[in-house]
This record gives sequence, C-alpha cells and structure tokens, in this order.
Amino acid sequence: MASSSSGLTFKLHPLVIVNISDHHTRVKSQSQPPTPGAGDATSSSSSAPRVFGCVIGVQKARTVEIFNSFELLYDPSTRSLDRSFLEKKQELYKKVFPNFYILGWYSTGADAEESDMHIHKALMDINENPVYVLLNPLINHAQKDLPVTIYESEMHVIDGIPQLIFVRSSYTIETVEAERISVDHVAHLKPSDGGSAATQLAAHLTGIHSAIKMLNSRIRVLHHYLNAMQKGEIPCDHSLLRQVSSLLRRLPAIESEKFQDDFLMEYNDTLLISYLAMFTDCTSTMNDLVDKINIAYDRHSRKGGRTAFI
Repeated sequence: MASSSSGLTFKLHPLVIVNISDHHTRVKSQSQPPTPGAGDATSSSSSAPRVFGCVIGVQKARTVEIFNSFELLYDPSTRSLDRSFLEKKQELYKKVFPNFYILGWYSTGADAEESDMHIHKALMDINENPVYVLLNPLINHAQKDLPVTIYESEMHVIDGIPQLIFVRSSYTIETVEAERISVDHVAHLKPSDGGSAATQLAAHLTGIHSAIKMLNSRIRVLHHYLNAMQKGEIPCDHSLLRQVSSLLRRLPAIESEKFQDDFLMEYNDTLLISYLAMFTDCTSTMNDLVDKINIAYDRHSRKGGRTAFI
C-alpha cells in the first residue's frame, strides 16, 4: 500500500487507542460469551464483529492531533452509519469540547477493506479529508509496534481511471499528564485470569526492558546521524540540531544541586511511609497475638486452671 504524500503530521493520544480497544472488547464479549475450553484469543478476535466510531481533535496548520473518540452505530446490511446518531453525538461533544472537530473515523480489522471506502466517502461532507484509524485486534507477540494504522485518502489514476484509495500515514504518540497516569494504572491492573504476583512482576520488568531497549536504539540512531552530519556525509539539518540542543539543555537541570535535594527529600519521605506501613502491620499482628493469648487465658481461668500465661 502506498504512503501518504500530504505532508500532514499526525499525533495520536493513548485515550483513542484505549477507547477503540474497550469498544471492541465489549462488542466481542456481548456477541461471543466466554465458554469453557474456548479457542485462543487470536481466533476469537478474528471472528468478532468490527466496531466503528469517530475520532475528534484539532488541526493546526499541517499538524493533526487526535485527542478522543466516540462510538457510532453501523448498519451492516446497508454498509452505512446512522447519521442522526452521529449528528447527536457531535452536538453533545461540541458542548463539552468546543474546540474539537470530527477528524475522521475508526474501525477494527487486520487491514482496510473495500467497503471501508463507502464509510470514508460518507464522512467527507463533515471533513473534506477525513482520517481513518484502524486498530488490529489480533494478538501478535512478535510485533513490537502498536497495532494501529492511520490512513488518508488520495486520488490516484489506476488503469486510466481516477480512484480514491487509502494510503498509510506515519504518526507519533502524544500524551498529557492525565493520560500517562491512566495508562500506568491500566498497565498495573491485575490480570483477570488471576495471574500470580511473579507473573505481573515479570510482565512489568519485560515492559521496562523493552522501553529501555527502544530508547537505547533511538539514541544510537541519533548519535550515528549526528556523527555523519559532522563528517559531512549528509547535509546539515538545522531544525534537527535545534531539537537536539533543546533536548540536551534539559540534562543539567536533572544534575543540579536543587534536583538532588528535592530527589533525596522525596526518597526519604517514601522510605518513611514504607517504614510506617511496616510498623503498622507489625503492631496489628502483635495485637492479634495478644487477643488470642487473652482468649486462651480466659478459657483456662474458667476451667479453674492455675497455669500462668504471659
């Protein structure tokens, strides 16, 4: 599939991915109730019905930032969306987010289908160039990238006939503080299958290792690129150099004396809270032990025993 030539920069927020995943999970669980001895997750996801919705956000110049999404009603028989429901949802979202506009739509599946173009064209009266966000629900443990693809539509001449086709567009993940907290909370949720603490720890450490590995690989690429630029092997890119310079200016702030003092203060507060929690737990255990001894002493006293208890 061809790549986009529009020159637009897409920024996708995690909330959109979470919303689409939640939409797919709910529809799949309602249409396919879990049964004992069911097949693997891959086959179950492949047979689950597709879900559809709209993505909203803002566009500033050549930058398109997708912040949120909402669900849509889809009629498989007519292959169309419920426009009255769409207009009602759009009106409600405009009251809460007046600066957000409908940027396109989303669906689930392994790849874009021919029928998707009908939905895409139907939304062109709202946005003349809508984007198509596709989430692949199939589980692929070997895949390192997010199973999310963003498509644009472009007019290409195929066999002498102009046709509107989907083209892939690159994107980056953009987050705000609230989203980072939410994603971290979801990542630490206990698995529904009752996984052990060791399993959760292994998954957490694997995620940290993958993140560090990816960071290291990107730093290596940037280092090689700067070396080649310094040697004159590639032309000098002043825009990239300004970005690197801005990134490096943040490092002294991390190594400052004020940062060390604040870090040690937070670290000591955390240790103090841990110690207090440990003392509270020990005190509670000691109280339980004393209560048991007192009960045993009372029972022994009622029987006329003379043995002394501590």
